[in-house]
Amino acid sequence: MAEENTQADDTFISHLIELRSRIVKAAAVVLVVFLCMMPFAAHIFDVLAAPMIHALPAGSKMIATGVITPFLIPIKVTMLVAVLISLPWVLYQLWAFVAPGLYAHEKRLIAPLVISSSLLFVTGVAFCYFFVFGVVFPFINNFAPKSVSVAPDIDSYVDFVLTMFVAFGVTFEVPVIVIVLVRMGLVPLAKLKQIRPYVIVGAFIIAAVVTPPDVMSQLMLAVPLVLLYEVGLLIAPIFERATRAPDAEPSGQASPE
Repeated sequence: MAEENTQADDTFISHLIELRSRIVKAAAVVLVVFLCMMPFAAHIFDVLAAPMIHALPAGSKMIATGVITPFLIPIKVTMLVAVLISLPWVLYQLWAFVAPGLYAHEKRLIAPLVISSSLLFVTGVAFCYFFVFGVVFPFINNFAPKSVSVAPDIDSYVDFVLTMFVAFGVTFEVPVIVIVLVRMGLVPLAKLKQIRPYVIVGAFIIAAVVTPPDVMSQLMLAVPLVLLYEVGLLIAPIFERATRAPDAEPSGQASPE
């Protein structure tokens, strides 16, 4: 019994060491990418601010109300971009940590989910930046009274942009969420189809809470959410069949690859 406890402790410690090693490798790449991008921090912020600048009247600029805000905000944005660029490497480290303990059918389940969820999140962010901002910002600024000079603060702008990025990134994860619910047997596919009307109502409620109080931005979040829900319903049964454990592998007794 003492030997078994010792072996269990050694195994647990070895897993912690492996986890630390993976975290260090992931953080090191993020740091290297961040340091390489540091000289271009101001330009990176200009790219992020471009949709707002294009929507403002000619000659208008954004403002910074804090003393060190013109330095901190571009650094913050650059760090987030570095994390986004390093995301494939970070996900690889996560995969390398968990893969040795997975069975063959579990690997067929997790690898596509990790890859697709990452791509969908980035797609949601890109959709928000290239399409949503190009419609929402001109709409809001054109609605402003002529007596008001629109000059957004860069700190508030970055907070708003990050909130929108997260909202659209998570929205584009809806197919993955539907697939996981069906594949894990948490909710039957028939039940998910049955609650379509509630999903539609919920999508518009979420859009009304997350986005600015204008119809355009709410529609551009709610409509993709509903469409992506339908995509998840279509893909879920296909994914469930493709990742099903072979009948020859009894549950909990199959040998890992």
